[in-house]
Amino acid sequence: MLKNLFHQADIPAEYRSNFIHLYFDMGWFGVLSGSAVNFLNVYAARLGATGLQIGLLAAVSAVMNLIFAMPAGRWLEQRPIGKAVFWTSVFYRLGFALWIPLPWLFGNEGQIWALILIALYMGIPLTALAVGFNALFAEAVPINYRAQVAGTRNILLSVTFMLTSIISGYLLDHLAFPMGYQVVFAIGFFGAAMSSVHLFFVRPLNKEATPPPSIPQLATVNKNPSIPRPWQAALRLDIWQTEYRNHLLVLLGFHLSQYLAIPLFSIFLVDHLHLSDDTIGLGTAFFYLAMLIGSMQLRQIVNRIGHKTLTGWGVAGMALYPIVIAFSTQAWHYYVASLIGGFVWAMVGGAYANYLLEHTPINDRPSHLAWYNVVLNAAILFGSLAGPAIANVTGIVVALFVFGILRILAGMAILKWG
Repeated sequence: MLKNLFHQADIPAEYRSNFIHLYFDMGWFGVLSGSAVNFLNVYAARLGATGLQIGLLAAVSAVMNLIFAMPAGRWLEQRPIGKAVFWTSVFYRLGFALWIPLPWLFGNEGQIWALILIALYMGIPLTALAVGFNALFAEAVPINYRAQVAGTRNILLSVTFMLTSIISGYLLDHLAFPMGYQVVFAIGFFGAAMSSVHLFFVRPLNKEATPPPSIPQLATVNKNPSIPRPWQAALRLDIWQTEYRNHLLVLLGFHLSQYLAIPLFSIFLVDHLHLSDDTIGLGTAFFYLAMLIGSMQLRQIVNRIGHKTLTGWGVAGMALYPIVIAFSTQAWHYYVASLIGGFVWAMVGGAYANYLLEHTPINDRPSHLAWYNVVLNAAILFGSLAGPAIANVTGIVVALFVFGILRILAGMAILKWG
């Protein structure tokens, strides 16, 4: 695997540089994810944050995405996509550095609200980065290599996340609070900075190196013959009159079922299972170990059943994580849930973006992906706020079980209507 990864003997020479930098980008992103991002909600919970405040950490970023997604799409259309992705990643990832000094500046409650405000700032460049990276990936990786590149990126993410998560958990258990979290946040910022360095070197391929748009894709763009009025043109409402609408709606269902449950996990692990940071770090390492194993099988499974089918069944399989967590009473239950969840996420994470790109017109990617970003962040906003609110009424165990059932329904919707 490592020989193929770095030497890439079977990869055409014109693709190798992009692939290598995309791999290192994800590897360093795994360092960020396994340290700072992985323990942010846990840190907030240990500061005494409520479910609503933890939900706001994701929700405020989603608000910024909803406001700026369509302007970001138009902004990206007017600029070289590679440079735009690099600079938006720089401004976004500077926010991780702002987490480090917070314990020196504020008390517990002040830190919680400072984290929320920083997330609000980070949401602005993240909007363009999220839209732009999907477009850059599509332009930098030929369609017949996307499953391979996505799978390899997930493998590297799994390895670096596992190692960083275990190291971070160890540091948090052996360093005084909150200094341990400051060290972990600093590790995350370094990983974020290195990831941006490698994004700088990812370049779109020459037009002749990428396949031309198919007839159905061109027809999708021009399906509505009427000339839109200026405000319609700005919002690109014509996209909702094409078949792309179905893909947006089923992915809305997927992401909503996903983000309803996410704010509840850290609260359950800290307040109900009373797990230590070391135990939580080990559990997330198990998650990414399983993701590593699953990612090694991704290419073969995609070749056999396709991105859409794998996405649908994978989303349904994601129901197991919240359901198992809901009935956990011991640490090993959490470990089992992590192993199952990691394997399933390897399938979903490696397939759903490529499923979306398969149905995104080649000659109109930024605007279509901007609408996907709107859908994604609408789900993050509603799910992050509604999940804790529902749990307050039903109890966290019932809420996690119900959200698991919703994931099954979302997966079935992708298979039927996607």
